[in-house]
Amino acid sequence: MKSYIFAVAALAAGIPSIGSAQQTFSSDASSDAVGAPEAAHEGHSAPDGTRAFGIEPYLGVLGGYHSFDRDSEFGVSPTDSRFGGALISGIGGVNVPLGPVFVGAEGNATKGFNDISWEYGVRGRFGVRAGESGMVFGSAGYQWVNGRRGFSDQKDWVYGLGVEVGPSDIGLGGITGNSGVRIRLQAETYDFDSLRPMAGLVFHF
Repeated sequence: MKSYIFAVAALAAGIPSIGSAQQTFSSDASSDAVGAPEAAHEGHSAPDGTRAFGIEPYLGVLGGYHSFDRDSEFGVSPTDSRFGGALISGIGGVNVPLGPVFVGAEGNATKGFNDISWEYGVRGRFGVRAGESGMVFGSAGYQWVNGRRGFSDQKDWVYGLGVEVGPSDIGLGGITGNSGVRIRLQAETYDFDSLRPMAGLVFHF
C-alpha cells in the first residue's frame, strides 16, 4: 500500500493538544521552582502526574486485523484472495519518560487467524504525553509473519502511529491511578504493503 496514510492520525484530534501538555509540565516546574531547589527537583512530573523521569514497564492485550496488498511479498492465494487475518496480540514493553516526552521499546507475540499463523516483533517508540494520562506516539521496528494455507513466512520493517487514553481523559479519573489501565488505538503498516489496525488495553506499572 504505497500510498498508505495512517488512520491513527485522525484519532489524535481527540487527545488534548501537545501544547497544553507542555504548558502543564512547564507550570508544574515553575511552581516547584519557588521552593527549595531540592523540592523543585523532586516535584517535577509529567502531564499525567507521574514522575517526569524514570522507567515505566507495561503489559497489554490488543485485537485487530492485518490486511496485505495483492502485490505484497506474500502474493495471493490460489483462490485469488489477498493475504490477511484477524489478530490477538500480547505486548510488553517499557517507557522512559523525559519530561513531557518519552522513548521506549516494545515486543509482541501475536496469534493470527485465516492466512496468518503467528506474528512476532519488536519496536522502538517515541512520543509526547498529552492530557491528564494520555500519549501520542510513533513506532518503528521489525515484524516476523508466519503464513499458513500455502503462504510463506516473511519478515520486514513495520511502522506505526497510535494513541493511549487514560481514565482521566475519559472522565474516569477516580477508578484507577495514573499508572493503571489505558486504552490504546494504533495502526501500523508492514513495509507499506499492509494495514494493521489494533485496539486494546495496556496496563502500566
